[in-house]
Order: sequence, then C-alpha cells, then structure tokens
Amino acid sequence: MPGAIYAEGLVKTFGDVTALGGVDFDVPEGTVLGLLGPNGAGKTTAVRVLTTLLMPDSGSAFVAGIDVLKKPHEVRRSIGLSGQFAAVDEYLTGRENLQMVGQLYQMSRRDAKARAGELLDRFHLADAADRPAKTYSGGMRRRLDLAAALIVSPPVMFMDEPTTGLDPRNRQQLWEVIEELVAGGTTLLLTTQYLEEADRLAHDICVIDHGLVIARGTSDQLKSRTGGERVEVVVHQSDQIDPARAVLGHLGKGEAAVVPHMRKLTVPVDGGAKLLAEIIRDLDARGVEIDDIGLRRPTLDDVFISLTGHAAEQQKNDGDEAAQSVAAGTETEK
Repeated sequence: MPGAIYAEGLVKTFGDVTALGGVDFDVPEGTVLGLLGPNGAGKTTAVRVLTTLLMPDSGSAFVAGIDVLKKPHEVRRSIGLSGQFAAVDEYLTGRENLQMVGQLYQMSRRDAKARAGELLDRFHLADAADRPAKTYSGGMRRRLDLAAALIVSPPVMFMDEPTTGLDPRNRQQLWEVIEELVAGGTTLLLTTQYLEEADRLAHDICVIDHGLVIARGTSDQLKSRTGGERVEVVVHQSDQIDPARAVLGHLGKGEAAVVPHMRKLTVPVDGGAKLLAEIIRDLDARGVEIDDIGLRRPTLDDVFISLTGHAAEQQKNDGDEAAQSVAAGTETEK
C-alpha cells in the first residue's frame, strides 16, 4: 500500500530542459520527507506536479490515496501548500487573510473566523491580527502563509523552502511549528537547501539533482556513505605538524591531510571517542601542544559534495526556473 505521498516515474520537460527525469517518492503517513537539492534541481517542479499545479509528461502520483492526475480537485481538498514566497494579501489584515482563505474553502463565515483566531494564536500572531499584512516582518508573513495553508487541517502538507530568507530566530520558530504538525499526524514533503533543516526535521531524505533522485535514506544512512568519522587536530606551532602527522598516520586510517597555514591535520578514523583519547595521549607523549582537537562526523554538506561534486546551493539549471515561468504565465492569463 503506497504512503500518503506516492509518485512513480514522474517526468516533466520544458523544451530541451528536463526538470524531472523519472522521479519516485513514497512518504509514509505521519512522516517528513526532506527533498534536498541545489537551485534548479527539480524540487519545485516536483511539488507543483504533486499539488496539481503542473501536469507531468508521464508517470503517476497519489496524494492521500487520491490519483493526482485523475482527481485533482479531490487532491486539493486534502492538502496544504506553503510555497517559496508568502502568498498573502498585503492590504488585508492577518485575520482577514485567514478568514478569506477559510471561506474560499467553503467554510461558513463563523467557522472561518473561529479557525482564523485559533491559528493566529498558534502562530504567535494574535497581537498583530488586525494590522495590514504589509506591516508584517518577513518572518510574520511566513507564519501567516503557513497558517493559511493549515486553515482546513489538511492531512498532507507541502512546504517549498519555507524558511528561505528568515533569520535564525524565525527559522527556529517555524521548525517548532512543523514538528508540532508532524507530531499531530500530518504527512509533510519539505523541500530545502538548508542542510541543517533536513537534518533536524526529516525522517527520510531524498537528494535530487538534474531532475533525478541520486540518493535516499535517513540522515545517518546518507552520512555513512561518505565514510566514517575523522579526527581534526590544530597544533600550536607549525614545527609540530610532522610529529602530529606521525601520530595520526599510526592511529588513523591512512595518511593525514594537512592545511599548513591553519596548522590543521585531518585523518579518517575508526574507533570513536576511545581512539580520540588515545591520540591525545600519544600527542602529549611526543610533546605536541594542541590548540584544538575534535571527532567529526560527516555532515549533510559532506554528503552533498560527495554525491554531486558541489555544495547544495551552488549549481543551477533551468528546470525549476522554467516551471516557475510557466506558473507565472498561467497566473497572468487568469
């Protein structure tokens, strides 16, 4: 039985650009799939297809058990979508924005007003509820946009880079809200370029590049693909690099890499904290004074570089840009 979000073989092209080259997803109910990739990798195109805003060239998709291609109207009644940019009316108050969305979902005026009040409280916007949205900060608009996506308590949510451009405090607040939603049973597909965001929120991570899924697994599983732990040492003086290199070469797995101007040495290891203690003892025995030493696990950034050869925000193709242009054109025609 497929999960709450399921896709098989999704293909979408824009002229000569392949935005999706046969993408598969399967997201169990009540979990978070982090869709990780650089700008233009195909993340937004995938979200637009799954939320019925774009038709794929081929493939199939189901959301909340509903066929996205055959019953798009039913899908829309079962999902919430928070896009890359806050979709709020700047001239309406926060309360009016939420009430308007509720009535568009055919809620009664009374129910829409009550639900708006609940969400304003939940997203810490009650004090600004009756101010025009144009007076809101970026973080407040983001929270208002997310509240609007939750007006009918959808079982499935799509969030397309929801914290882009937010300061650390607002990002932390949104992470807490997302964690509350998932704890309550919501299924979430989250696209992001922030590796720490995927690390914290996602039960499973799907790495996409050039419209293709190139890796999938938990954060720990993906990190294990880049190799094990490593020890980093910063010696106090440059003339202590060679004896430190001898110690690390003996206890580590291979030759230590050296950055001379930083007096830093790095070596892969297998043994964790116990080996780290042994390295410290041997360095001390050789009279090597250290400024810093640490045991480092691979990060998702390491995973990204290992898989793609570039960092998460560097490379760019035109697939998602083409999708956004198509969407903008559609809105203009309307």
